[in-house]
Amino acid sequence: MEGNQSQITEFILLGFQLSKNMELLLFGIFSLLYVCNLLANGMILGLICLDPRLHSPMYFFLFHLAIIDISYPSSNLPTFLENLMLFNLTFGSIECLILLAMSYDRYVAICHPLQYTVIMNWRVCSILAIACWACGFALALVQVILLLRLPFCGLQKVNHFLCDIRSVLKLACGDIWINEMFLFADGILILVGPLFLMLISYMRILWAILKIQSKEGRKKAFSTCSSHLCVVGFYFGLAMIVYMVPDNSQQEEHLKILFLFYTLFNPLLNPLVYSVRNAQVKAAFHRVLQKKTT
Repeated sequence: MEGNQSQITEFILLGFQLSKNMELLLFGIFSLLYVCNLLANGMILGLICLDPRLHSPMYFFLFHLAIIDISYPSSNLPTFLENLMLFNLTFGSIECLILLAMSYDRYVAICHPLQYTVIMNWRVCSILAIACWACGFALALVQVILLLRLPFCGLQKVNHFLCDIRSVLKLACGDIWINEMFLFADGILILVGPLFLMLISYMRILWAILKIQSKEGRKKAFSTCSSHLCVVGFYFGLAMIVYMVPDNSQQEEHLKILFLFYTLFNPLLNPLVYSVRNAQVKAAFHRVLQKKTT
């Protein structure tokens, strides 16, 4: 076995097995989506920075989410394996944890409104944000270190459009059970665990909303968390399919398409949902436009 091994220093990404015309079409479509993603999330960042009325815990976490949504698809551009995989795993993990922190913020706002400013003070918000970034980076770094210790031999072609860790592991010659164990543990910590906690928080939020006497009060309370609920449903739904479904070579092309939407379309969806369904963001946008016109 040792004699047949050769040192592999780079990998070839196969991408999608499509015709030239289809590749050009997809290149145009996803380039447009990427530019729209930069503009939409840049607008959210600008509004939060410029409008003092958006300087609250909810928009503090939305600010971090917009940074991640710009960084996550951008992390697919570098060609180095270490950088590409490390940043891709890092931003994916951080987004899950930031969404969990946002659900906790909505839980406190609706279930404990009188104590909201005391519980969700800036010190707590800063600690939550730093913990999300640190945990996301640490978990991703462990995965990359475990991968780089493996020997690679034979074909160096990765059947993906980026260095997805599961696709790269298929090229390893050594024993990968430790890598698979840590991947499964990461899936529990980053996907299943946060989703379970968010479901509990939203069950308590729903129970608190149903106790509100006025119809207008229930509508206002639900509107404060509906945007986050839409984002969580779409993001975690695709993530569970991409990362938690057992590996199947017959479904590789379908999973690649889902992964493409996961990395490009979802970051664009977040600012659209939060701007279209959020009255405060729309009001801030109109105030900025009025300042420019006057």
